[in-house]
Amino acid sequence: MSGAILLSCEAIGKAYGARRLFEGLSFALFEGDHAGLVGPNGSGKSTLLRILAGIDSPDSGTRSVRGGVRIGYVPQDPVFPSDGTVEDVIAAALVGVGEDERPRRIARARSRAGLDGKADVAALSGGWRKRLAIARELAAEPDVLLMDEPTNHLDVDGILWLEGVLAEEARAFLVVSHDRYFLEHVATRVLELDRTYRDGVFQADGRYSEFLARRDEFLRGQAAYEESLANTVRREIEWLRQGAKARSTKARGRIKEADRLQQALADVRERGVRRPAGIELAASARPTKKLLVARGVGKSLGGRALVRGLDLAITRGMRVGLIGPNGSGKTTLLDLFAGSVAPDAGVIDRADDLRAVRFEQDRRGLDPVEPLRQALAPDGDTVVWQGRQVHVASWAKRFLFRPEQLDVPVGRLSGGEQARILIAQLMCRPADLLLLDEPTNDLDIPTLEVLEDSLAEFEGGLVLVTHDRLMLERVSTVLLALDGEGGAEIFADHAQWQAGRAARPPSPRLANAGSAPRERPRAKRFSYLEQREWDGMEEAVLSAEAAVEACRRAAEDPAIASDSSALEARYAALEAARAEVDRLYARWAELEARRG
Repeated sequence: MSGAILLSCEAIGKAYGARRLFEGLSFALFEGDHAGLVGPNGSGKSTLLRILAGIDSPDSGTRSVRGGVRIGYVPQDPVFPSDGTVEDVIAAALVGVGEDERPRRIARARSRAGLDGKADVAALSGGWRKRLAIARELAAEPDVLLMDEPTNHLDVDGILWLEGVLAEEARAFLVVSHDRYFLEHVATRVLELDRTYRDGVFQADGRYSEFLARRDEFLRGQAAYEESLANTVRREIEWLRQGAKARSTKARGRIKEADRLQQALADVRERGVRRPAGIELAASARPTKKLLVARGVGKSLGGRALVRGLDLAITRGMRVGLIGPNGSGKTTLLDLFAGSVAPDAGVIDRADDLRAVRFEQDRRGLDPVEPLRQALAPDGDTVVWQGRQVHVASWAKRFLFRPEQLDVPVGRLSGGEQARILIAQLMCRPADLLLLDEPTNDLDIPTLEVLEDSLAEFEGGLVLVTHDRLMLERVSTVLLALDGEGGAEIFADHAQWQAGRAARPPSPRLANAGSAPRERPRAKRFSYLEQREWDGMEEAVLSAEAAVEACRRAAEDPAIASDSSALEARYAALEAARAEVDRLYARWAELEARRG
């Protein structure tokens, strides 16, 4: 990585009690560095970020910051004052910023994040609180931005917003994330924190996909090295068993070297253990194909229509990805399907004795004072899975829990560990229909991949709410998109939804998924108007990009630096110009695909 070092750590170590997270860890962040940090739950990613931010101290080693470098930090769960407005929160972050500069910073941050400056912070949803936390840090214009799971609580629109913000405004950043699409789009260097590696970390320049390829190549090399080392140790053990006499210096040296090789092999094997969570979701043996049918279903909350006239049939093997902006009614629709909430209009017919199993995103089903063993096995020391009894210690091990954690209260476990408890409970309940509300929050990438495979193999019906775009693409057989105004529309896949949304304003058309096939629209010849649009597309994009630049210069005009209303209007115009560029590029891609 070129450029000067902004922030670094040298041989740092950190432990909690007898549990060591990492030791002898060294790496650096450079000017212009766009780095992603991944690793299994419990590897110490959040702790490392807090150390880099200067909030926590390492047990050993040193953290170094170049003189004058400003550090910004966005935690997983940002904390704000109990009262105050959005503008108050952003203003409080501008310590040391001159009075003449503050209005510009506040207006820019609010406009970029789409926040109402007078909004009460206490009334913001989780997604808008996360936007505010990011906007607050960016307003201070840090040289290095550290972010811990910034996509949690953001809907797809929010994640796309964050991708644009990082590309345009962040000078250097390190982001902890399990969102693989997000990492692919924003990171140009990826680091994995894991004790599997001798130095505690593996890193590779390039996108996340390039990191995966290089990591696989590295691990194959490690496996070959382990096999070669094992063969050498085997030969040395055979020599020792022959009763070789250690009379000569040469023989004594060989015995000492054999001991060293055996220890080296043990270390390599211990580091090489990568055990994924054992997730297998069981479908019932119900022969009925049709599970649930919604006819003309409508539901409103607070006078606002969430769903209007929805017709939907869910059958065995059908996996519905449910998407839409925060507040559009996704969780309410799951409530309707589960029967815990009644529709205002229409009917929902369920198959006789339908077994619908629900995963709650807010983890209401977990008692924070209950020990782990009781959460995993509420009826004793065993659970029944696939018709056989499994001891709670073995069941816990399947979900990557250590024996000493069995008596730990659930409330003291990490978010990822609590999510694994809920998945363990799901596995013990054979289902006709799974209703999953954000099951991916806080899960590490290896566990995500196992869950993804299990959902793709699930033989019952599935309705999945998640902001993980890769999981939506791999698991869903159809997407149901809510627009937040009562409308819904069916799409074959995530790419079709994105293209359709970018090509036109959202429309509240009614959806009918009873027999939606999983196939892309057939290519067809351009109409006269489409051909004219195609011919002028390049010129339109260039013109739109020029408009963005003009809006940027207008927003940065020093003459209006103290006029907050003028600043807000000009930044709103800048955002609109950027949105138009994005729309044109999406439309260009759509026409290109049809043309080819």
